[in-house]
Amino acid sequence: MSPKQRLHILKALTESELDVLATAWEVFAHPHQCPPQDAEWLTWLLIGGRGAGKTRAGAEWIRAQALGLAPFASTKVGRIALVGETEHDVREVMIEGVSGLLAVHPRADRPAWSPSRRRLEWPNGAVAYAFSAEDPESLRGPQFGCAWSDEMAKWRYAEATFDMLQFGLRLGPHPRQLITTTPRPTALLKRLMSDPMSVVTRAPTRANALNLAPTFLQSVMARYQGTRLGRQELDGEIIEDRPDALWSRALIEACRAAAAPPLARIVVAVDPPASSSKRADACGIVAAGIAADGVVFVLADDTVSAATPSVWASKAIALWRRLEADALVAEVNQGGEMVRAVIHQVDSAVPVTPVRATRGKWLRAEPVATLYEQGRVRHAGAFAALEDEMCDFASGGLSSGRSPDRLDALVWAVTALTTTRAMPRVREL
Repeated sequence: MSPKQRLHILKALTESELDVLATAWEVFAHPHQCPPQDAEWLTWLLIGGRGAGKTRAGAEWIRAQALGLAPFASTKVGRIALVGETEHDVREVMIEGVSGLLAVHPRADRPAWSPSRRRLEWPNGAVAYAFSAEDPESLRGPQFGCAWSDEMAKWRYAEATFDMLQFGLRLGPHPRQLITTTPRPTALLKRLMSDPMSVVTRAPTRANALNLAPTFLQSVMARYQGTRLGRQELDGEIIEDRPDALWSRALIEACRAAAAPPLARIVVAVDPPASSSKRADACGIVAAGIAADGVVFVLADDTVSAATPSVWASKAIALWRRLEADALVAEVNQGGEMVRAVIHQVDSAVPVTPVRATRGKWLRAEPVATLYEQGRVRHAGAFAALEDEMCDFASGGLSSGRSPDRLDALVWAVTALTTTRAMPRVREL
């Protein structure tokens, strides 16, 4: 239906009918807000960005358990645990919040909330008890048929609180728990994600865009999209640092710029794969430019995977043209003169600067990492895949064992700019 048709129908409904429609969760729920259909899971991890609808999903799941509502519950659960970071969070978010338990119930089924006793009581006799992760010992003794834990990645005493909760999940034929959280790389969260009895649902903020203020999406997402904080808080990703890596997330964030200034020289660097098979390495394609003060700005990462020579050559040349770059730097260790020939088959006018690796990847990357530490390299924007490689690259290579193709191209680009004295015209991007 069009918005006008929907509005026409809604205006014709009575207040009681609107109330029923507003609580028809099976109609309005996003796929990521629906519990997994696999009957074997014990823990449902709903990991998402801010505003992705995690609280609403948690409240609706608990409502279904307390009332035995199909398709989200098969039987009624009489005793329920609600665990938040603090007592305040349980009350203000999970129970009294705009997407909390009181808000998602129709009037007839709404539970009675007793703040002094920290419990919700449904008309059918089901009871939910509120607990704070600040007091793990309060979970010692009570028993439950299901539990909802919110923002577990922020809990101060996460391990102790989680352990005490598990001992209490012992009522009914199949006690289960839902954990809704914005991710952080905590040991507990990572352990639960790898547990065979857990199922993981992920959702970025944009999945719930229709229920968020347009100004939030325009301002907050424009500001943080692609950054380390944005990937964690908006995309719901777990962002980790490798202790022995050359780069850290904090270092890259400190070197991030909104845009590049006028640049004296721009290059596109290419790290071609040895073959074009599906299992071959990607072709790293990274562009960078240097300002008059000697600061290098990373401009683009157009790396392409499983591509034929003509495809990656065309991709690199397209980037070279778009940025009006001065040169295309290409590593020739794998293909020698063939690399230059492939590029010139696409466009013979492209000035190709061949470079040959005489040292290992770590030794080539180390001076570039030093330039970052000195503030002499900045990222004009966010390049998630490239930054992931940078923060995972140590003396033994990437933890996956794959070739750091994006990083190689970055190193060639920065090296070419910082060792080339020629400074052509200054240009604005």
